[in-house]
Amino acid sequence: MSTETYDLILAGGGLANGLIAHRLLERRPELRLLVVEAAPRLGGNHTWSFHDGDLSYVEHQWIDPFVARRWPGYDVHFPRRARPVDTGYASVSSERFADILTPALGERLLMGTPIRALTAQSVTLEDGRVLQARAVIDGRGQRRSAHLTLGFQKFLGQEWETDGPHGLTQPIVMDATVPQADGYRFVYVLPFSPTRLLIEDTYYADGAALEREVLRREIAAYANRRGWRLKTLVREEDGILPIALGGDMGRLIEEAQGVPTVGLARALFHPTTGYSLPDAVHVADLVSAAPELSAGALERILSQHARNLWSDRAYFRMLNRLLFGAGEPTERYRILEHFYRLPDPLVARFYAARLEFSDKLRIFVGKPPVSVRGALRILAAPTRLKDSA
Repeated sequence: MSTETYDLILAGGGLANGLIAHRLLERRPELRLLVVEAAPRLGGNHTWSFHDGDLSYVEHQWIDPFVARRWPGYDVHFPRRARPVDTGYASVSSERFADILTPALGERLLMGTPIRALTAQSVTLEDGRVLQARAVIDGRGQRRSAHLTLGFQKFLGQEWETDGPHGLTQPIVMDATVPQADGYRFVYVLPFSPTRLLIEDTYYADGAALEREVLRREIAAYANRRGWRLKTLVREEDGILPIALGGDMGRLIEEAQGVPTVGLARALFHPTTGYSLPDAVHVADLVSAAPELSAGALERILSQHARNLWSDRAYFRMLNRLLFGAGEPTERYRILEHFYRLPDPLVARFYAARLEFSDKLRIFVGKPPVSVRGALRILAAPTRLKDSA
């Protein structure tokens, strides 16, 4: 058994730790840094998107190399409402993510290297090697916890080359004109080129079962209705994202036993949309600017950050409980349809999770999208878990 020592080990090479590594290479290149990833490639197989208003000017500047495509706005479609939203939108591909980070990290990267166990200052690999560090950050992704109540946003996406121009000039972030099934269903479409589309069939569902063959057929049927002739399948991705309904952040932090933790395991994602890139960007700046990179210092900084966000985002978890519990599953789309009557700046603040008090009131103005009785029942009922920081 050998022992190797570093300043910082990032356990997991997904979005959160990858961006932390990138920021540290830029701002603190002298660090003895190591990223350990079980898979043969960084970033997995994902497409991460964000809105212009989600990030600060400085954050936009440093994330820009990772962006595969930007658009000046996007569209939404519902049975009784369709509109453009004039807010910039961008996507990061895991392919581009890996292409940038892998050569930049060089010898500071171990891929295809599973982790057997870790502590706040050590990582034990499956082959028996023990790596020591002043701090270890755990960014190995979502894991089940008794201290979180979740709904699920599950999807399957296919990236296609079309036989001829598809005619779409900007994303469709939600097309809920499709038949509603298994909760709130919508199709998400990104036009990466005049002849390339990512089409995702997405469900806000109570269960995590993902029927891939069914979703593949639905994507083909949707493309056919839109008149898109699908020619070559470039890639396929799927996922089950957490939607936060309630929980106890204090207990979730205790579960990590003092290990600094980032990403989905620390509920660092937008509670309603599941978008995780903006939070990952914020955390990368937070870690790279930390005055001390010891395990204790990082655990305190990251835990307090998670507590603050959990407290600030209680309103979104309440909206989620309405979405999942106040009406029939096939009627859930009405809540989002009602929301999209609001002006672009408010919509942008919603996606950035920075609503003003007046925004929170305005979201509920007008004809209720669900029954008042159902809403009151959900709001009055305690969540399965105490919803606290």
